[in-house]
Amino acid sequence: MKKPSILFALILATTIIFVTLPATSLNACTRVVYNGLNGYVITARSMDWKGEIPANLWVLPSGIDRTGQVGPNSVAWKSKYGSVVTTSWDMASADGMNEKGLVANVLWLAESKYPLFDPNGTKKGMAISLWAQYVLDNFATVDEAVENFKKDEFVIVTDYIPGSDIFTTLHLAISDAGGDNAIFEYIDGKLVIHHDKSYNVMTNSPTFDEQLALNKYWKDIPGTIMLPGTNRAADRFVRASFFIDAIPKTDDTRIAVAAVFSVIRNCSVPYGISTPNQPNISSTRWRTVADQKNLVYYFENALTPNTFWVDLTKLDFSPNAAVKKLEADKYQVYSGETSGLFKETKPFVFQGI
Repeated sequence: MKKPSILFALILATTIIFVTLPATSLNACTRVVYNGLNGYVITARSMDWKGEIPANLWVLPSGIDRTGQVGPNSVAWKSKYGSVVTTSWDMASADGMNEKGLVANVLWLAESKYPLFDPNGTKKGMAISLWAQYVLDNFATVDEAVENFKKDEFVIVTDYIPGSDIFTTLHLAISDAGGDNAIFEYIDGKLVIHHDKSYNVMTNSPTFDEQLALNKYWKDIPGTIMLPGTNRAADRFVRASFFIDAIPKTDDTRIAVAAVFSVIRNCSVPYGISTPNQPNISSTRWRTVADQKNLVYYFENALTPNTFWVDLTKLDFSPNAAVKKLEADKYQVYSGETSGLFKETKPFVFQGI
């Protein structure tokens, strides 16, 4: 009998992986971190969702008093650092970078299971809408954030997305200007922290430890020969991992930012994609690229013909500064650097429980 070709074996292995992954592996969003030359770090993410997910950009100064929005037993803090964030429906910070170059990205994770919250208990709570903002407000580095979360002083509290039957299940990725990374997931009611500089890619399902295991398999197959090409989360993880290491390592801003954009676009889901019997595969709605060395935050909406950016060094993050908003939820078109286009606005209210 003729032996099967190497290509056939690879296709067979890919098929086996596909059929054994749970349906939850079909969720959306990708996040990737680039380490260039001379400390050049860039974090990019795509926001994928089955319907429209209106996004606006906000300038949030330091010195803001916040609570966890879960009642009297909420954790409370005053923001130490200012940030630029992209909101979802102006009720949650989905993505952002603070003035120290720390970036936070929340992505969907269907396997999430959060601890029970007792409104009258000893442990305080925080609504999941504030998870990323808490990190941006309080920490300059990944190390600082990890040490804080290790104390397990409060729990994340979640609920259904308002007006829907979708129960919010997220995991959080953070990176800093030094290139360090951490992933936070709640599995079976326990917080699991993955902390290592090498953890520069995250998608959705399966859980991060399983994502690493799948990627280890593909590392034995040269990416120049074959890469998984579907829009499933596991395949996007493999492609992002290969391409982010394959693009040029440079400290040239023009080349680095363009290269990172090319990676996150490659891992995006084409607009209007609809896969029968796989409703969790979602189109990419918008993308961000955060230049953590130069403190520039780029934004790209899938339904507008351009990319614009915000230079954080031109913003006022002092405690008495105004909260400002740049509307992008109606596909507004902007050109180039937009820090001067933000308008003073009443702060949005984080969705509580």
